[in-house]
Amino acid sequence: MSEILLRLDDVHTRIGRYHILHGVDLAVRRGQVTMLLGRNGAGKTTTLRTIMGLWRASQGRITFDERRIDDLATPDIARLGIGYVPENMGIFTQLTVRENLLLATGAKGLEEEGLDRLFALFPSLKEKWRVPAGVLSGGQKQMLAIGRAIIEPRRLLIVDEPTKGLAPAIIQVLIEAFLRLRGTDATILLVEQNFHMASAIGNDVAVMDDGRVVHSGTMAALMADEGLQQRLLGLSLSAHQ
Repeated sequence: MSEILLRLDDVHTRIGRYHILHGVDLAVRRGQVTMLLGRNGAGKTTTLRTIMGLWRASQGRITFDERRIDDLATPDIARLGIGYVPENMGIFTQLTVRENLLLATGAKGLEEEGLDRLFALFPSLKEKWRVPAGVLSGGQKQMLAIGRAIIEPRRLLIVDEPTKGLAPAIIQVLIEAFLRLRGTDATILLVEQNFHMASAIGNDVAVMDDGRVVHSGTMAALMADEGLQQRLLGLSLSAHQ
């Protein structure tokens, strides 16, 4: 099998009259956690939405497991085994935790194996099983959004800024959950602004600026080079640990 599970080659995205992505090249290795970093407005969320077909690439090629997907509809992309957690989480606030998860399984329904995997990562969801999602805390809502994406086995998990607005204690819970997922050889592409989390869970990193990937390599190499951090991100990651 190819080491690369997801690849973007010269991907451009235009939204109305705005040209957002200017030739993104990105490779996500199978069984690794790839962090997508960059300043606000660099094009990170647009990249994720383009991969999922929510916004259509106007140029370039996106392949998943050597199959071209940039011409597929979003539901067809998801059926290939790609789970997506958007920045706004996308949970149904009037439905219970159980009902939100049930929607993600379709006719198959909730199975013990998936629930065991979920509750091992996020025990609080078991306690809130029949509680409407709208009354959960921000951290619990994020756990539910991630849980809904992994309630069934996924070949790739794409997550957009899971720690945004969360307290440090909840961020630590998410770090531990993603580390457990990483230990199962899950393939994850994750946009994150919290550099403590990025350095804790990332194997690989790609840095975006002005709609392009301007650096790619290992997270360890980026963390070891403060000059590179300053040049790419305008800050020292060690100061944000």
